[in-house]
Order: sequence, then C-alpha cells, then structure tokens
Amino acid sequence: MDAETQFAVEAVRVSKLYDTFAALRHATCNFATGGLHLILGENGAGKSTLLRIIAGLSTPNAGTVRVLNQSPGAAKGVAYMSHAPMLYDEMTAMENLSYFATLYAEPNSCGCSISPEMALRSVGLDPHLTRPVGNLSQGMRQRASVARALMADPVLLLLDEPFSNMDVEGARQMLDLLLDFKTWPSPLGTRTILLTTHQADLVLPVADTVTRIHRGAVVVDAA
Repeated sequence: MDAETQFAVEAVRVSKLYDTFAALRHATCNFATGGLHLILGENGAGKSTLLRIIAGLSTPNAGTVRVLNQSPGAAKGVAYMSHAPMLYDEMTAMENLSYFATLYAEPNSCGCSISPEMALRSVGLDPHLTRPVGNLSQGMRQRASVARALMADPVLLLLDEPFSNMDVEGARQMLDLLLDFKTWPSPLGTRTILLTTHQADLVLPVADTVTRIHRGAVVVDAA
C-alpha cells in the first residue's frame, strides 16, 4: 500500500452463486487495518467463500471488494491458507517450503523472504524432519500450512480454520504465534489477520472484531 488505509478489506453487498446455490448473499463487512478479525458461522455459511474472494481466488457475481485499497488479486502482501493443507505429500515440510519459496519474487524489508527454516521453527516444526508431509499427523500438516503462509511475509493474512486437527494446547500456541506475527514490522504497513475457526472460545477473548455469517448473509459485524 502506498498509504495506510482505515480498512484492510472492504466488502459491499457481495454475492456469490454456484448454480442456484447462494454461497454469499449481499454480504457487507469491513475489516480494519491492524486488527485480528474473527469470522464465525456454521459449515456452509459462506466463510470460506468470503476468504477466497478476498484472496482473489474467486470472483463474486455481484458487489464490490477492495483489498489494501486495490482489487482482490492485485494487492501485494496477501497470503491465504485453505482449510485443506496445500502441500505435496511426498515431500518433507522443508522441501515443500523450499519449493514455494522460489515462487515468492517480492523480498521483504530485510531483502529476502522469511526463510523456510524460520517459518517452520516459528510454528514449532523441526526443519530437519525427514518424514514426508503425507506421513505427518493432521495437526503437524496444519502447522506446515501455516508456515507456508507466513513465509510470504504477508501484511494481510487470511486463514481458513488454522487450528483444525490441533489439540487445545497446540491451538493456543498457534494463536500466540499469530498474535506475535501481527506485531512484526512490515514495509507494506500494519499487519492484519482474518481467520475462520470453529474454536471460537479460543479466539474471542483476543479478537478485535467478530463477523458472523449465516446462510451467506452477514448477521453480525461488530467490534
């Protein structure tokens, strides 16, 4: 961003249709720069669809979305983590992140992307782990997915169910990491995190805002 904006994300009357199914219906919500924003809703409510539209991976049928004051997909410094680990099962976590590191062309303020080793250590994984990702527990795979997102050094981090398959202590540690990451300096501005989770009790005490989606419609959007 050339200048810090009040809202990292602005969505106005956004609708998304899959054939006759409305995944989002005239959803309007704003997410302030620098906040940790929690998005809640039952399965199929539209949470993942909203994150994918913000990430520029899906196009709405109606409505407008601005991300870091640009169109979705055009903004620099955005990273998205799907609820399903997007990793190669036959490769180790380090091999996965080393491969994805080659795809990040934009250096951070230190002159390089966050290294694969640093990203893995930050989520509590040993970079020298020799087991393929496909042989890791679901919780460890989720940690590796979060590490992949952090490695992009994003100013806007979009996380879809980052705590799934983690025990309570592991989820707390991951939340602490995310809160710490939000304070790391970035040349692009103040970091912002949007996340969905079914572990609402964990995140509610530290969330800056809570947005609830029901059957594709935003029913609560409040601090």
